[in-house]
Amino acid sequence: MKRSRYVRRVLLAGLSAGALGTAAAATVPLVTTETYLTNDTQIPGAGHYHAPFRAFFPLPYNHFDPTRKMYFYGGQWGPAPHRSIVNISAPTPEAARQAQALRTDNVPRSGFGSTSRSHFVPS
Repeated sequence: MKRSRYVRRVLLAGLSAGALGTAAAATVPLVTTETYLTNDTQIPGAGHYHAPFRAFFPLPYNHFDPTRKMYFYGGQWGPAPHRSIVNISAPTPEAARQAQALRTDNVPRSGFGSTSRSHFVPS
């Protein structure tokens, strides 16, 4: 039986997408007081890290709300964007503990699922 190129491409694309997805999920670091995070790093479930405030918040740093005509930073709204030279810091112990507990990307993964258990049926 002759295999088509299309089937091989689909299988390779599926395997590479699974591998890349797993690698991307592994790049989000554990959140500790020794983990330095850049401003607006997003941890799924915990939110966006605001480096000047050393904590996580539901909206990105200096998010502009056109309805309110205000900017969000450090858990508050202000009339102008927050200005700070701090763009990297480590979270406070409480923020690190809370962020690690709220993470939603801690799902254990193993292998490629059923694609690694395929069976060959001769024709």
